[in-house]
Amino acid sequence: MRNKLKIRMLWLIIAVCLTAFVAIASAAEPATEGTASLESIKEELQLNINIVWTCVAAFLVFFMQAGFALVETGFTRAKNAVNILMKNLMDFSVGSLAYFLIGFGLMFGATNGLFGTTLFSLKGIELGGSWEWTFLIFQTVFAATSATIVSGAMAERTKFISYLIYSAAISLVIYPIFGSWAWGNLLLTDNYSWLAAMGFHDFAGSTVVHSIGGWLALSGAIMLGPRFGKYSADGKPTAILGHSMPLATLGVFILWFGWFGFNPGSTTAGNGSIGFIAVTTNLAAAAGAIMALITAWVVIKKPDISMTLNGALAGLVAITAPCDGVSPIGAIWIGAIAGTLVVLSVLFIDFVLKVDDPVGAVSVHAVNGFWGTISFGLFSTSSGLFYGHGFKQLGIQLLGAATAFVWAFGLGMILFGILKKTVGLRVSAQEELKGLDIEEHGNEAYAGFQVFMTE
Repeated sequence: MRNKLKIRMLWLIIAVCLTAFVAIASAAEPATEGTASLESIKEELQLNINIVWTCVAAFLVFFMQAGFALVETGFTRAKNAVNILMKNLMDFSVGSLAYFLIGFGLMFGATNGLFGTTLFSLKGIELGGSWEWTFLIFQTVFAATSATIVSGAMAERTKFISYLIYSAAISLVIYPIFGSWAWGNLLLTDNYSWLAAMGFHDFAGSTVVHSIGGWLALSGAIMLGPRFGKYSADGKPTAILGHSMPLATLGVFILWFGWFGFNPGSTTAGNGSIGFIAVTTNLAAAAGAIMALITAWVVIKKPDISMTLNGALAGLVAITAPCDGVSPIGAIWIGAIAGTLVVLSVLFIDFVLKVDDPVGAVSVHAVNGFWGTISFGLFSTSSGLFYGHGFKQLGIQLLGAATAFVWAFGLGMILFGILKKTVGLRVSAQEELKGLDIEEHGNEAYAGFQVFMTE
């Protein structure tokens, strides 16, 4: 009796084990499907996070247009305020269309080795939620930034129609072709971008955006010549004061704020590096402002607000290339050197080169874009000279920065020379003296509060 009971118990245990085995085996395939489904959900979630963050960053960079408009308006005279505002509005409007239709394709389309040949107007990309539309709006605001830099250096004496033409040319051809050499593989990763292939590092655009705009600004200011009254008969520069430091200061705060989209946004991904890049960006800006203040105090004997404001911007421009690859202490050094450089550069361009740059755009964007680019070859924790990695990265950075100068300055001289010989580049002496607001636009920025000069 007991033996039979034992046998029955044994069979019961075997049956339970078999049932469990079958259940586990039958559940194995759904588990695999569930894991695959989970991975798919994670990928879709990450893509959507990337899209949201990149769009938010693009909107921050777009707001920088307001910052540029206020800085340039504050640093120039009241009689030209409407003209400055109109230029900042229209270079974004004209540039957006030009970049969408042609520029984006030249920069990021399938390349022939020199520039892109596809993706014009994003032809062939499905309407809706594709990543390419997010990437387009982010790159559009960058292109507009490069174009608007030129406005400040050529302020108060440029024909409005000429400004519209060269803004289109910059967004259409000059900016995107150089951009394709450095960033052309960001969208189509198998694209050949010769500077990128060499290891050139410009994370958010010290060279691609700022130096290109800055060297174009220098060529434009040279072709235009100085404003009336800028230089005396013996060649000494005379300060032509801006009419509103409050506007300029507000503009710098807006630009500083927008840079948290400019640099961290260049990750184009919602990941942990965003916070780190924001820190290096902020430290460089703060160090730039402080060192510009100190340098101005020592050299010109006053803690000048315009120099200090430009010091903050210089620090931001300089850290734009290396922001992802330097330590916080390195970022402080980069910003501090930029703050010193911008003051010395403004004085050098004013007193030695005798080029009239009303807002210091060349010193902020061209000079410190150059410095920021080569600083990666010095301060990069993974390849920089100061970290024991030799001169290779520094040489590559110098090549990229020098190429940008030759490309932008050379084409700028050609472009502005053609405009000068055709539609004309500079307004008449009477228009300049009376102010571009009345003569070019028929408007007043401060109706009832302004006195318009006739001499």
